[in-house]
Amino acid sequence: MPGLTIGDAIPNLEVETTHGRIKLHDYVDDSYTIIFSHPADFTPVCTTELGMMAVYADKFEKMGVKLLGLSGDDVQSHQEWVKDIEAYNNGHKVTYPIVADPNKEIIKQLNMVDPDEKDSSGYHLPSRALHIVGPDKKIKLSFLYPASTGRNMDEVVRVLESLRKASAHKIATPANWKPGDPVAICPSVSDDEAKQMFPQGYQTADLPSNKGYLRFTDV
Repeated sequence: MPGLTIGDAIPNLEVETTHGRIKLHDYVDDSYTIIFSHPADFTPVCTTELGMMAVYADKFEKMGVKLLGLSGDDVQSHQEWVKDIEAYNNGHKVTYPIVADPNKEIIKQLNMVDPDEKDSSGYHLPSRALHIVGPDKKIKLSFLYPASTGRNMDEVVRVLESLRKASAHKIATPANWKPGDPVAICPSVSDDEAKQMFPQGYQTADLPSNKGYLRFTDV
């Protein structure tokens, strides 16, 4: 579905949350922020996902990453739902705000609309979407899952580490990369530049083409 995507700035919406009214740009401030939407309160997969976000909250905080949930119900419903989320996840507290969107307007502006699923009033429900927003308020990465499939939080951590390294160095992370693995030096970096930028050294893969574009280093 067309709409907000990677490279676009999120709108500076003022939204009602379980922590009061916030403006999105003020909330993001100078941090990476994960904005994640869910079809509805008191539903099975959503309950496990918000609970797992609570479990990982300390890890995200240490990374300097903020969390912002969104579900298409009102604040009172969210507050009651949080009790179930915390009980199911062994008491891990939901310390992040959850945006209320009972009129399903915010999800349109954030491109988090499920094109197929509707509530009893005929409103389109939120999709199971996740945007990683950078300090510049722009979307750096988006995930979109069907309602039947819950997200993997280890993958969210992995891509965050990849994004942060790529923003700090002229590198990219290869397939199946995980934190601690070597990274690939961007092709735009010459060998001379690479020697200066990566004094720890790098290794070039021996390929049939004899083109030295596949260079790996540790950062």
